[in-house]
Amino acid sequence: SAKDMKHRLGFLLQKSDSCDYSSSQSKKEKIPASQRLSQEEVRKWADSLENLIHHERGLAAFRAFLKSEYSEENIEFWVSCEDYKKTKSPAKLSPKARKIYDEFISVQATKEVNLDSCTREKTSHNMLEPTLSCFDEAQRKIFTLMEKDSYRRFLKSPYYLDLVSPPGAGCGPENCKRNHTHTLDCNSNIISQCA
Repeated sequence: SAKDMKHRLGFLLQKSDSCDYSSSQSKKEKIPASQRLSQEEVRKWADSLENLIHHERGLAAFRAFLKSEYSEENIEFWVSCEDYKKTKSPAKLSPKARKIYDEFISVQATKEVNLDSCTREKTSHNMLEPTLSCFDEAQRKIFTLMEKDSYRRFLKSPYYLDLVSPPGAGCGPENCKRNHTHTLDCNSNIISQCA
């Protein structure tokens, strides 16, 4: 649940503050250089929501943030639509479309997204003969909603600010002192565990 995720993130942040980054750290625990987040990558996330959610670690960080706000249904819907558009088999379109519709759009949806009645009605109509583009308008509306609302809050949150903090600022509430690379490694671990 989102509450468990928030507790887990808090625990991980506290745990990461007490991390010992001495040379005795085993190689297994270190993040390979290829998996480290560069400051340039993280800064690009602030350029646009598109940059953020098209980056694997950016998407994981944004998801963790939304879970902490109990509003992850928007990004889950967006990701489901992206996956749906990659469907190759025409036979799978209808069942996949129905699953997305039932989970996010129908009146009884378990993770109902906030759509205006016109878009909801159009999407319902598209369910009669599902195509790869049947969720495009709804997905666009939800993207815009995230862009204007939760994305802006994300950029001001510790989920993002801790990743772009200046060298030596640390990644947790106690602002533990360590070099900048370790700050990124620490947060990369947190993000990958939330994904």
